[in-house]
Amino acid sequence: MSEDRVHQFTEFRKRMNERILAEDNQVVRRFFALDTQTYKSGALDVKTKELLGLVASLVLRCDDCIAYHVAQCREAGVNRDEFFEVFSVGLVVGGSIVIPHLRRAVDFLDQLEAAQAEVPAPHDHTAG
Repeated sequence: MSEDRVHQFTEFRKRMNERILAEDNQVVRRFFALDTQTYKSGALDVKTKELLGLVASLVLRCDDCIAYHVAQCREAGVNRDEFFEVFSVGLVVGGSIVIPHLRRAVDFLDQLEAAQAEVPAPHDHTAG
């Protein structure tokens, strides 16, 4: 997945969520709200919850969900070693049918890391 594909995925998801939530459907709105509430910090921190979401997405073989949770995990500070331990849990639980989704998850992670490496570090304008 190229950096452009990562951007397209993110923008499509945002645009469609806004479109869907613009409808007057309380069931959909409440489900989206429940999803948001579920991933907030509580007895488990956000990082742990996102890792759980990633494993479930791998086992359920939902590529959009996998991409979303990979991105959220990165944002929550998950490192590459932690990702691969989580990928191994998903693979063991889900079996060999998870392998194609694992490939796409790793590709998406590689693209996120490459995009982050290309962003220059913020410059401290306060230093003399």
